[in-house]
Amino acid sequence: MEKITEKILLEKSSPKTNKLEQIKSLNFSRMGLKSKDLSVPLLSKLCSLEQLDLSGNMLQEIPKGLCLPCLKILNCSNNEMEDVESLEALGNIEELRLEDNFYLTVNDEHKVIFLLPKLRMFNGKDISSTAHHIRHGSSEILRKRVIGVWERSFGLPDPITAQSLAAVEKRFVNAACTQIKYGPNSLSEYTKWRVEMIAKEYLKSLTCSEEEGKVTDTTPTKENETPAERRSCDLGGNSITSPQKRTRNNSEAAAEASPRKSSRLASAVPVEASPRKSTRVTSTPQKTDPTLSSPRKHTRMTNVDTSEGSPRKSSRLENISQKDASKTESPRKAAKPIISTPTSRPAKCDTPKKTAKDQTTAQQSKQKTAKTENNTPRKTAGVKRKIPQEPVSLQPFHVLQCHSRQDSPDDFSTQLWACAFEPPQEGSNAGVSGGSRTVATCGGETLCVIDCETGHVLKKYKVPGEEFFSLAWSTVLMSRTGGSTRPCSILAAGGKRGLVKLIHPRVNLAFGEFRVSRRAISIMRFSPRNATFLFTGTYENKIFLWDIGGLDRDYNFKISKLLVLETGSTPLHLSLLPTSPDTHLLSGCDDGLRIFDIQLSKNIQKRNEEMEIVFPVYKKKDKKNTYRTIDGLSFLTDDIVASKSHMQGSIYLWSWSATRASWNGRKNEVPAVVLAELQWSSTDIPYLSLGTCPGYGYVVCGDEQGRLWMYHITDTMMENFKSGKPISATEVLEWPSPVRAGKGALEGPSINSIAMDPDLHYLVALTDKNMAVVWKRESR
Repeated sequence: MEKITEKILLEKSSPKTNKLEQIKSLNFSRMGLKSKDLSVPLLSKLCSLEQLDLSGNMLQEIPKGLCLPCLKILNCSNNEMEDVESLEALGNIEELRLEDNFYLTVNDEHKVIFLLPKLRMFNGKDISSTAHHIRHGSSEILRKRVIGVWERSFGLPDPITAQSLAAVEKRFVNAACTQIKYGPNSLSEYTKWRVEMIAKEYLKSLTCSEEEGKVTDTTPTKENETPAERRSCDLGGNSITSPQKRTRNNSEAAAEASPRKSSRLASAVPVEASPRKSTRVTSTPQKTDPTLSSPRKHTRMTNVDTSEGSPRKSSRLENISQKDASKTESPRKAAKPIISTPTSRPAKCDTPKKTAKDQTTAQQSKQKTAKTENNTPRKTAGVKRKIPQEPVSLQPFHVLQCHSRQDSPDDFSTQLWACAFEPPQEGSNAGVSGGSRTVATCGGETLCVIDCETGHVLKKYKVPGEEFFSLAWSTVLMSRTGGSTRPCSILAAGGKRGLVKLIHPRVNLAFGEFRVSRRAISIMRFSPRNATFLFTGTYENKIFLWDIGGLDRDYNFKISKLLVLETGSTPLHLSLLPTSPDTHLLSGCDDGLRIFDIQLSKNIQKRNEEMEIVFPVYKKKDKKNTYRTIDGLSFLTDDIVASKSHMQGSIYLWSWSATRASWNGRKNEVPAVVLAELQWSSTDIPYLSLGTCPGYGYVVCGDEQGRLWMYHITDTMMENFKSGKPISATEVLEWPSPVRAGKGALEGPSINSIAMDPDLHYLVALTDKNMAVVWKRESR
């Protein structure tokens, strides 16, 4: 292959010219180029180059030192890129494509967005809101935590010498990278990379305030050097290299085929009180064509799902009712018992005395009689439920640590993302353990099915290398011999790989999968009216509606794509209208609340939003936050919706019907008709979702300290809603402070997700420190 020469540059240029300085566009696609073929001295003469196409080559990186000051559009898709840090020198790029670079991960995507301050289009998508969070929001959070590490454990040496300062820097950077946890596990490499950079910059800012000439640095740092140059300095092995890449020998599939060898993650170190997450962007999965038909063969296997390596084979779930759940105890106020890690059966959790703040309403609830039990709403067709006037009293019942990597009792870093109760089936025993007491939880590479009463993990499903973000239950019909059908509860789960896994927990069978997207699945929801209709939101800013159809007796099924909804940003929550779930879909996204017409009779498969609901908090928009990230959304009644925005500090209750009625059909934005505002935590941590229990009139949302904010919204309150001062929580349940042997009481983590069964016998709260807390309603 002939290397790039001046002659080739002029031949490939546009517009045609005889001077390198006048070339504005170059197309080097599919020329078999390697990085060494790109001559830096020659290409740096292209001072007017605005557009460069390098797609379809064999480039491993952009050569370091390349200077193209006018370059705005760069296409490096379908190469063999392994590192992106050299792109920092091309700081004026506005549009960049890096698709189909097998070795790049989600960490590299975040690096690119941070390193290129003018980048607005990435892989064909507008990344404005995501980029703002990565460059400013998450960076500010990490900076605060880095400063916290310094102030707790470090100080400038006295006297300051080059050697002493270098030693402090090494220990400080190492401590910051070890202690600070932020975002999902898939972004851990990027987080360490940023933490190291911030730590060095902060230490440098401290030394700059000292008298000049007091320090002679043996690790030279030029006054005007770039962050990339600073990162290239060797700090005794503590500098962060590019994230681990995927190997070319299908190691990912091999890991699935041999799950016992997939010990890629070490035991978790103690994490901070409030580690958190950034946007859950996924890495680009392997090239796989969508599989839209059911598996033809079913191989029942034990322990771990291997269907990723053989996508048309189903697998058995791991039944671990007696072993794999490490459980922690909730202490009583009088004493905090230290418990050992269970070896065969989870230890029974002592029920502590009330841990909630004894607010006035909570004190009154203690004096209730069995009258409350008699007010339990009945499921009577055609009769409107009456919400009990007395608030419920919940007590911590179990604390489970069942999503640990390698079943390690020291794993307090795996983040748990979603939970949902199995829908009860009337007149059927097809549920795993009675329906409403069975909850499914997901986080990391594991999905668990838990009996809330006993605290036993009934089923455990593991996919090495996956990170599950969402799950959903449904009851579908399965054909039987003779032509009859029977209902069966199935579970769908998905995450960063963009695959939906379909599972029948009762028979321990993972019977199929299908690809939704090349990007991660962010949220999933089955339609309550059409049990086979599954909505999936993805990180390619789309929502897909699928019909998975019924199952035959061999678990064969057929997938049909019914709708594609364009959201413009990542969908985080999906809600269907309780009274007409086949007409409209509400989608809480990273950049607003979108409403979609989902009626199939209109015969339009691809659709944009019908309207966008806007909220009063948007008026507080500033340079740091737009308040448009809707990270909580759920219906409280057939008409009242509970929703919140990131950093809002409160929860809105608003009327769907009144808001819809105010829409004139012309303007896209419609102000929400807010009925009330519920006071909540002022945390800056995103993605702490809320939950509702319509039958009991409850809105519940966890915070960054492990607390549960409970709001009991009665019929009387609903009739007298008035705008004005935010309504205080009915009760705030404190973190139960469970104790592990040798570790003491565990500090309150962030509560990522909440689920309640319809009769509010149980409430399940998932944390970002690998703990699932089951709360149980006290009997009266």
